[in-house]
Amino acid sequence: MARLWLSGGWLVLLALAAIFAPLIAPHDPLAQDLFLEKLPPFWMEGAEPGYYLGTDSLGRDVLSRLIYGARVALIVAVLAGGSAAILGSVLGLLAGYLGGWTDRAVGRLIDIWMSFPPVLFAILLVAVLGTGLSSVIIAIAVIDWTRFARVVRAETMAQSRMDYVASATVVGRSPLGTLWHEVVPNVLPTILVLLSLEMGITVIVEAILSFVNLSVSSDDPTWGGMIAEGRTQIHFALWILVGPMVALFLTVLAFSQFGEGLKDRLDPAAS
Repeated sequence: MARLWLSGGWLVLLALAAIFAPLIAPHDPLAQDLFLEKLPPFWMEGAEPGYYLGTDSLGRDVLSRLIYGARVALIVAVLAGGSAAILGSVLGLLAGYLGGWTDRAVGRLIDIWMSFPPVLFAILLVAVLGTGLSSVIIAIAVIDWTRFARVVRAETMAQSRMDYVASATVVGRSPLGTLWHEVVPNVLPTILVLLSLEMGITVIVEAILSFVNLSVSSDDPTWGGMIAEGRTQIHFALWILVGPMVALFLTVLAFSQFGEGLKDRLDPAAS
């Protein structure tokens, strides 16, 4: 229970920071001032008031860029993760419940899709679609739906053998009606847990694409882009690299622990 509240608290805090970024960011994340380049954070000698986490090589405020970078990370997590969840869950439900040729077709599609290395596949798709946030979201959703389809298919097959499904069929409920009203509510907790874990994965993938400059514009603040810049300044301004790495680590860990906490909360047998 503790990890559920701690991880959920961090995610809520991050979401509030992203939503109210214009109000809480101390500076414009795109504003450059070469006279303020590589200022150290507040706890180091030579820090400048108002620049709490220092500045980068172009004099941009690191804290403000971290806050605005959270917007990109969460938008990708929600939209890409949600799209993958919807697509994969629908296919998994249909394959697991209907069986027959539907199950065989979805199973073969999953096998083909999973034969491609996911990160390389994402880079290829973004290169074809063009850089931009929408391309990143589409690429991640197109690749990661298989995570949901496999698990939801197996869970649906298990639920379909339960007595309550047989009872619904006996009383004359249609197959799709039984699937929607009886099976889906019992599979939904599994989907929610998978969605939480998937959001953490999407944050990592977006950071990788930003690192290689295949996400949003290189001028826009993203955690991956900040890590790429900080890597070149590691011997002169370590704080440029540390800030986004810590934010990325805590966010991915929070999504992971939130998913595990949901699993324990929604599945008494797992506690």
